[in-house]
Amino acid sequence: MHIVVLGAGRVGNAIVRDLSAEAEFSVTVVDLDPQMESRLEGLDVEFELHDLSRPGNVAAAVQDADLVVGCVPGFMGYGTVEAALGQGKPVVDISFFEEDAFGLDEQAKEAGVPCLVDCGVAPGLSNLILGHMEATLDETLAFKALIGGLPVERDWPWEYKAPFSPRDVIQEYVRPARMRRNGRDVTLPALSEVELVHFPGLGTLEAFNTDGLRTLLETSAVPDLVEKTMRYPGHADRMRVLREAGFFADEEILVPSGTVRPRDVTETLLFDAWQFDEGEPDLTVGRFTIDGGSDGARVRHVYDLLDYYNPDTETSSMARTTGYTCAAMVRLVATGRWAEAGLAPAEVVGRNQACFDFVLQHLAERGVHLFHRVETLD
Repeated sequence: MHIVVLGAGRVGNAIVRDLSAEAEFSVTVVDLDPQMESRLEGLDVEFELHDLSRPGNVAAAVQDADLVVGCVPGFMGYGTVEAALGQGKPVVDISFFEEDAFGLDEQAKEAGVPCLVDCGVAPGLSNLILGHMEATLDETLAFKALIGGLPVERDWPWEYKAPFSPRDVIQEYVRPARMRRNGRDVTLPALSEVELVHFPGLGTLEAFNTDGLRTLLETSAVPDLVEKTMRYPGHADRMRVLREAGFFADEEILVPSGTVRPRDVTETLLFDAWQFDEGEPDLTVGRFTIDGGSDGARVRHVYDLLDYYNPDTETSSMARTTGYTCAAMVRLVATGRWAEAGLAPAEVVGRNQACFDFVLQHLAERGVHLFHRVETLD
């Protein structure tokens, strides 16, 4: 099977390394940056240069593909998936695009191919877990997802570095956070409702509202849904200051040298400030909590995730947890375990017990473990 991976950044690189290890796959990697080819040295893959912001280039890049994996920045994601579906190709995508994913459903059905979106860690693995629990519990009453990618060392002034594009990180801080409370969908500002969360062996982090539920607001009937991003304490205040002062604004302003878009300047500065050094360790931490009923009892299922940079493979934790989840979903499609035409967010896939077990086993084989516990509630 010929797989074309669009985008060779940190996460795309992890996906390529995972897929290229399979003898039954031939992999082509497509990116605009020629330097990305050197990062693939030693892998049995082909590399092509294309500007994927142009739909025509996407169509040309995927023409000979049996399956397409989308790993481009969020602002390009929807159009990239749309162009691949236009060529009749099945797609597995991780891009955090702003558009409504269900706008792709009809096109995927017309092409007769699966389209799996938001196939990262959160959204992605978190959705998969909720879908599994909804299919398992007699009733599902509440879901709370907490997720964060962090540097192991807390360096002043940011105590944060971005395991992926700062553009996508900033998008999390400006996009209003949609959630559900008591059966009613509500919208709150990103970075709001900060709470402290303790993780044994790691310490105390802060969690704040972000717009990570996405398709769950459409596919799930659970009356209480919330997703929060975690950082070291104090990060939300710093980001709110920048946001309220206009540093994340898209509108151009007049400066002595001409006009400039504040967000472009901020992203450029933070790209260097938030860049991980070569070999610098990071971690991914998550807690996914599901309350519901089973056999007449109120129960709480908790899935904890704590993953660190792997020096043996030189792969960041966020790239591992996101990329390996995506690679597992790719294998579901490639092997025919998931063949239903149309849009399939991860929670829909998670309702299939065999698919759920396959993804968790795939992660465990690569050292990414979820720790599951069940509590009885009064």
